[in-house]
Amino acid sequence: MAGLELRKLEKAYADHIRVVRGIDLDVRDGEFMVFVGPSGCGKSTTLRMIAGLEEISGGDIRISGKVVNSTSAAKRGVAMVFQSYALYPHMTVRENLGFALKLAGARAEDIERATAKAARILKLEPLLDRKPKALSGGQRQRVAIGRAIVRQPGIFLFDEPLSNLDAALRVQMREEIARLHRELGTTMIYVTHDQVEAMTLGDRIAVFNEGRIEQVGTPEELYERPANVFVARFIGSPSMNVLEVATERLPQGDALLLPGGNRFKVPSERGFQLTPGQRVLLGLRPEHLAVGPATEGIPAIADLVEYHGSEQIVHLKLRLDDPTQGVTLRLGARDARLSKGDRVGLQIGSDSFHLFHADGKAFARQGALQ
Repeated sequence: MAGLELRKLEKAYADHIRVVRGIDLDVRDGEFMVFVGPSGCGKSTTLRMIAGLEEISGGDIRISGKVVNSTSAAKRGVAMVFQSYALYPHMTVRENLGFALKLAGARAEDIERATAKAARILKLEPLLDRKPKALSGGQRQRVAIGRAIVRQPGIFLFDEPLSNLDAALRVQMREEIARLHRELGTTMIYVTHDQVEAMTLGDRIAVFNEGRIEQVGTPEELYERPANVFVARFIGSPSMNVLEVATERLPQGDALLLPGGNRFKVPSERGFQLTPGQRVLLGLRPEHLAVGPATEGIPAIADLVEYHGSEQIVHLKLRLDDPTQGVTLRLGARDARLSKGDRVGLQIGSDSFHLFHADGKAFARQGALQ
């Protein structure tokens, strides 16, 4: 196994476009770290710099404590699994698995032993004599992973390996990659734009945005304590609702003035210190909202209802004259079915909201910025 340290890592191209902007990150031995973020945020470029496939423009990469900035890709002790399977079509599965070792001059018995181990771990033993054209997409991806396993790297790098698979196969392969990590205990870094993959696979997740890391934490930390609006919206599906509101000081305590003129009292036990007239952002996760009779809670009207069988995704308008002023909520299968035009009362729990400053940074308790 091997740990990884990135210190002020930079990547810029000849036209001065900076795609990675001073990243600092520690990945522990044996950890499953996920890089997640939208397309073009720098996560795959960072992975390729770790692998030695991209030159760095600044900073340091350390593997097992050793700076590897100038070390060739073949000598870094890493193995990379790409989005494309890149299997040799004229070779069998057995030959594809052992090809890297053959190129390295390994003995035939060592190649056979390593190939057999990888095939056993990935349940490829019945497929060893087939060629890639006789394999399904999931089987080809397992062969690509097996080709990395036989090299016995200190770090596995996965660059969106499941993007070419259908939804059912992605779920199956997520389970297999998670099992592989448990069995091997090797450091793994996994790049994806799919936050569901990130949440289900990662011990910790690094959320990328425009070449920077916005926050690093466990799935629970990112979901429950996002550092800013970007993380709050990116983690969770449907995305967190974010409303621009104003603070008020009432005799009974602080309150937020919502779209449509409605007020929401801020529980004093949350420890937020607000200034009257302050513009803040109120974050509400769809699964933390509820609805009741129109006479109870914040008046709202159902604008769109998505029925998914096990749940309803309901889009509510808080102001009839402004369709942008609304929220999305998730209701369970046992909740009452809603239809477009239904009038309801939106209910916000006292401990199920987030507050952000106007610049997007989260409020900490006692009013300090996180």
